[in-house]
Amino acid sequence: MSTRDLGTAEVLGAEAIGQPGQRRFRLFARTRVFSAILWMEKEQLLNLALIIDRILAQASAGRILRVEARAESPGDTNRNLPADFPMPPDYDFQVGQLRLNFDSARATFVLAAVPFEVVENERGELEPYLQSDEAFSLNFSMEQARQLTSRIRYLESGGRPVCPLCHAPLDGGPHSCAKQNGHQRIIQIIKGEEEN
Repeated sequence: MSTRDLGTAEVLGAEAIGQPGQRRFRLFARTRVFSAILWMEKEQLLNLALIIDRILAQASAGRILRVEARAESPGDTNRNLPADFPMPPDYDFQVGQLRLNFDSARATFVLAAVPFEVVENERGELEPYLQSDEAFSLNFSMEQARQLTSRIRYLESGGRPVCPLCHAPLDGGPHSCAKQNGHQRIIQIIKGEEEN
């Protein structure tokens, strides 16, 4: 698979669109020549932040510590999509596959993204299809990586609260937590009028 190199990111960030429980997540990046919006699932975004944090800790011998879900300062440049971001971007797709590498000689990250689409096969069934010919990569610095993970953690904290035991989203109703109740379903008993 050949990957088109977009160069070094001048702008890199993450954004959540919509209300908690209905949000969509995306990374956005702009290099000197190209722009990209990468739509992904929340879990993909959180895993990306986790992997970046691990690489940062290894590369810096533990000197870089991530700050959990801190409030953003007004000077934070990684908030939402910048007003001058090109629309439509050169690349705008749902991520099917991400690869992250760290170039220790240059102290930069290399993120490669492969889009996917849902296509109908010869039997009329829908299936995902990785578009390897549309793959690209871009580079970003360790400081951009640190800012990105902080932003992703901030986005995570703005969503629905999660169960501290099983990490499933809490929607305000009864919650069936496998770690708390031994894998038993919670049954809500509604008392009605007594029958004679």
